[in-house]
Amino acid sequence: MRKILVGVSGASGMPLAACVLRGLAAMPDVQTHCVVSRSAVAVLKAECCAGAEMLTTYADSVYDADDLAAGPASGSWWHGENAAMLVVPCSMATLGALASGVTRNLVHRAGDVVMKEGLRLVLVTRESPLSAVHLRNMLVLCRGGAVIMPFSPGFYLRPQSLEDMLLQTSGRIFDQLGLTHNLTRWL
Repeated sequence: MRKILVGVSGASGMPLAACVLRGLAAMPDVQTHCVVSRSAVAVLKAECCAGAEMLTTYADSVYDADDLAAGPASGSWWHGENAAMLVVPCSMATLGALASGVTRNLVHRAGDVVMKEGLRLVLVTRESPLSAVHLRNMLVLCRGGAVIMPFSPGFYLRPQSLEDMLLQTSGRIFDQLGLTHNLTRWL
C-alpha cells in the first residue's frame, strides 16, 4: 500500500488537483491523504465555485492545514510506508516556504519533513513568468531532492479538451510518484 499525501496550496490550477485526487482514489493500492491550505480554499471558490470538499471527497484521510500536530507533521508518521508527497498546485509562497524551511501550515511542515526524511516530494508549479527568486527557490529544492514539475501539458498527444490536458499531466505526476496507471504517455 502506497501512502500519498496531497498538499493543495493557493495557486491557480484546482482542476488539476481534482483530477489527480480522482485518479489516486481509483488506485486500490494507494492510500490518499489530503491537506488543503486556507488560500487554496479561496482559489477553489474563484476557479471552481466550490469548497474544499470538491477535493477532500477523494481522500482517505483529510487534515486541517493549521494542525501542526497532525500525523504528517512528524517523521515517524512517514516510516514503514512506501510514502511520498505531492503539492498540486504549488504556489510560489509554498515553494519559498519549503526552500527556506519556514513552516506556517501543515503543507509546509509535511513537505519539510518529507525532505528531511529523504522521501519523494513532487511540486507541481503553475506560476508564469518566473522571477529569479522563484528560480533560486526551485534550484534549492531540486538540490534538496524535490522534483519541480511545472504544469505544462504536452501537445504531442493532440489534446481535444482541458480534461485531456489534465489527464496527461496527472499521468506524468503519477509517473514521478512511481505509481502504475493506464493514462496515455505517447501517441
